[in-house]
Amino acid sequence: MADVTPAKPRPKPFSIPRQPMPEQPPQVRVGNFREVPFGLTPDLAILEATRCIQCKNPQCVKGCPVSVQIPEFIDLVAKGKFIEAARKIKETNALPAVCGRVCPQEEQCEMPCVLGKKGEPVAIGRLERFVADFERVTGNVVIPGVGAPTGKRVAVVGAGPAGLTVAGDLVQIGHDVTIFEALHKPGGVLMYGIPEFRLPKEIVQAEVEYIRKLGAKLECNSVIGKSITIDELLDEEGFDAVFVGTGAGLPYFMNIPGENLIGVYSANEYLTRANLMKAYLFPETDTPLNKATNVAVVGGGNVAMDAARTAKRMGAEHVYLVYRRSKKEMPARVEEVHHAEEEGIEFHLLTNPITYHGDDESRVTSVECQKMELGEPDASGRRRPVVIKGSEFKLTVDTVIVSIGNGANPLVPSTTPGLDTNKWGNILADQETGKTSKKGVFAGGDIVIGAATVILAMGAGRKAAAGIHEYLKTGAW
Repeated sequence: MADVTPAKPRPKPFSIPRQPMPEQPPQVRVGNFREVPFGLTPDLAILEATRCIQCKNPQCVKGCPVSVQIPEFIDLVAKGKFIEAARKIKETNALPAVCGRVCPQEEQCEMPCVLGKKGEPVAIGRLERFVADFERVTGNVVIPGVGAPTGKRVAVVGAGPAGLTVAGDLVQIGHDVTIFEALHKPGGVLMYGIPEFRLPKEIVQAEVEYIRKLGAKLECNSVIGKSITIDELLDEEGFDAVFVGTGAGLPYFMNIPGENLIGVYSANEYLTRANLMKAYLFPETDTPLNKATNVAVVGGGNVAMDAARTAKRMGAEHVYLVYRRSKKEMPARVEEVHHAEEEGIEFHLLTNPITYHGDDESRVTSVECQKMELGEPDASGRRRPVVIKGSEFKLTVDTVIVSIGNGANPLVPSTTPGLDTNKWGNILADQETGKTSKKGVFAGGDIVIGAATVILAMGAGRKAAAGIHEYLKTGAW
């Protein structure tokens, strides 16, 4: 399929409304794991792209952690040059199909858009997704040439967004890059954390394959810190530098009574079973999930929405989202909250669990909650929830999914002498270069900044790649 050339002159940008993206109706999608939005059509993409006024000083680019040249790629879309647009994005972003789906564009590139001052901003994320999909579906993915071999070897620990970005940037320079991934499939949180209906796994693997075709080697089932240490990679395996991008995979719990009951999951376990291990296909696959009727999901972030929407698709009749603040304070994306509401997720806001109760077989049967009210803002800037005395009540449940955040994966720091961490276990690294306290070791993404977004991890990966290249050139630390 060739690029589409618009037949008519561009309309005036301010006269065009933001184009909606077609999607599955709520009553249909709750019964399947297929992707919810269908994506823009070529005509809709061109129309949306014509809304961009091509600012001389584009603030959208400054809002992008990987500095995609947004006006340039959108101009190409408006001209119907979709393949060229995809390649323009890939100059700075090796995972556009992923970013177009899961990045919080409303808080980054779209926030400063001039059109958003009087109406709705240009749908930058939807356009990014469209051109990435167009390139892939039409079979027009071209692998760019890479630099001459430098003779330097880099080990990348973790095949998540940060690690894949580092690998993609370094291999194009000419360095020899090997990615070590602990799980049996690469992609990190893109595979185990984000559900199929929000990010299809075949798309993740297509993006990974692009990095592999660039020249990066990939070794799965390699648990660095157990099978081999960072020091061994440097001293015995001949790597000149190591990048640590192991993420934030250590789930937090509330330490309240009953958390050991059967049926109480961390969101990590629940989503890993559902996504990476494809529990929704059981018994075709080997991994089951608790067959639930009434599910309580504790939390208000994107992961909580993912867990709640997954539980609904797994057949739960009632899914309660229990969150201790109001809807306004929810950290989840507006789109994810909207989709959850459409799908029948029942929100219990200003509500906090205090105890899980079980039966004689130690299976969870109910969650005891108390109502909250908002007081003064805390360190996060959000109003602090305060207990309303005497407001306790119970929700009958047979499954609880705790989604209140994650900590740093402790395996690499605990097995690497000289690698400094903070009190939360995050690796201390320079935010501009990725340098750690240990010579030759760099780090970035969630293992450094804590659980955050895919695109922030990728931005850290780009900076670390530049820092690693400089170190390999000069040897200076």
